[in-house]
Amino acid sequence: MEEKSEINGHAVPGTGTTDRIMEKNAKKKKKSTGEKVVMFLRRNMMVILTVTGVLVGVGLGMMVRTMNLSRAHIAYFAFPGEMLLRMLKMIILPLIVCSLISGAASLDTRSLGKLGGIAVTYFLATTLIASGIGVALAFIIKPGVGAGSLNTNSLALEKVSSNKEAADSFLDLARNIFPANLVAASFRTYATDYKMVAVGNTTNGSLLYEKVPVGTDLESMNILGLALFAMMFGVALRKLGGEGEELIRFFNAFNEATMVLVAWIMWYVPIGITFLVASKIVEMQDVVLLVTSLGKYIFASILGHIIHGGLVLPLIYFCITRKNPFTFLVGLIAPFTTAFATCSSSATLPSMIKCVEENNGVDKRISRFILPIGATVNMDGAAIFQCIAAVFIAQLNDRELNAGVIFTILVMATASSIGAAGVPAGGIITIAIILEAIGLPTNDLSLMLAVDWIVDRTTTVVNVESDALGAGILHHINQQEMKKQQLRQEGGELTEVRVEVAANIQAEEETSPLVTHQNKDAMPEAVESVL
Repeated sequence: MEEKSEINGHAVPGTGTTDRIMEKNAKKKKKSTGEKVVMFLRRNMMVILTVTGVLVGVGLGMMVRTMNLSRAHIAYFAFPGEMLLRMLKMIILPLIVCSLISGAASLDTRSLGKLGGIAVTYFLATTLIASGIGVALAFIIKPGVGAGSLNTNSLALEKVSSNKEAADSFLDLARNIFPANLVAASFRTYATDYKMVAVGNTTNGSLLYEKVPVGTDLESMNILGLALFAMMFGVALRKLGGEGEELIRFFNAFNEATMVLVAWIMWYVPIGITFLVASKIVEMQDVVLLVTSLGKYIFASILGHIIHGGLVLPLIYFCITRKNPFTFLVGLIAPFTTAFATCSSSATLPSMIKCVEENNGVDKRISRFILPIGATVNMDGAAIFQCIAAVFIAQLNDRELNAGVIFTILVMATASSIGAAGVPAGGIITIAIILEAIGLPTNDLSLMLAVDWIVDRTTTVVNVESDALGAGILHHINQQEMKKQQLRQEGGELTEVRVEVAANIQAEEETSPLVTHQNKDAMPEAVESVL
């Protein structure tokens, strides 16, 4: 039988049971180091597996490259990576629409306008800074000087045709903001094409033709139009009051279910990334010739991304929040790795939202409202390499760039990066807008396309980093505003009687979460006073 004793009238276990309990506690203490390691591995398992996938992909690609596979076999080899991209793209539509609707509906109209204004200011400021860095580096490094003999024939590259007018590009951007058909916008984007129409005869009797713009549809999701509609729809639901609550709850539940799907897809990411990286290495032709010929351009672009992503963006975050930006960025290694492998801001969005909320504690209302917008319009990395590419092609063609042309490049790069699609090589065609605006030929775009698979990886990482830090800044500003409102609501008189009303804290907790949140700091003192 167990020995029992009494303390204050309550039976407690005897010394034998107490010894066993103490032994168990001692064993737990001995395992504490091992448990910490296991907890660390569990917490960072996705990051470890994702980074490992990249490294294994590089090694696997170098091995398979020696086998001289046919085009068909390379396509089969790339199939697991293709499946990852398809799964990520599958989740983009419900994620963007539901997150923006629930985010806009959960925010007050005044705070929505304030946060939106801050976000737009941040996006424009960082993109302008990125464009300035790109132009400055292009003039310092001069990647196109002395490379006049470089052409697509020497590198065996195909010509890239782009005859689109700059004015039509911006008109297409405006048309896509307001899609005529929301269902079609899920898989089509409006784009202007041209056809030659006979308008009369010349003096010698031959027909006179005129180039006329004609609207066409491209097989690409119109994310910009869907995002704007989702935001406006969320604001409209908020305005309905009680009548819109059911629909808001529906989209909130839809959003949470989508994030569960994202969590499942994330476990396939390491496998997909391995084959994405490996297949890209296998596909490379004469990479040594490309890198040596376009080495300055590649170096300037990657250096610009390192400066902007490693110095400028963290400095902006630190100046506004007074917090260590690199602590914030450490929690985002997994989405950065996904961005590096997939080269798609949109495909990285599910992972980014998950990590920003879970690892960095950003408010869901902020992250699910700002990040989808950022993935659509905030393209800092694209602005850098577009500016470098424009100056590179100008130097390649021995064109002098005066102050007016440089200003045009800055403005056009900032504006055109907003409409750049968040897909691999999405920024290449937007360079044509800049070239057309400053009167440069677009036939050298194939040089950019040849090494885009290298530059686009750091481009996408900088794009998603800027989005994430923007969400962190907005979260900090929102927290500061909440604290100011809390102090205003409390006032001097309430502070004096806080201890006296401590006995009612339990009742307040059950009826008003807002009061609980406001008085959370005062609870330990209040309970002690009551006792």
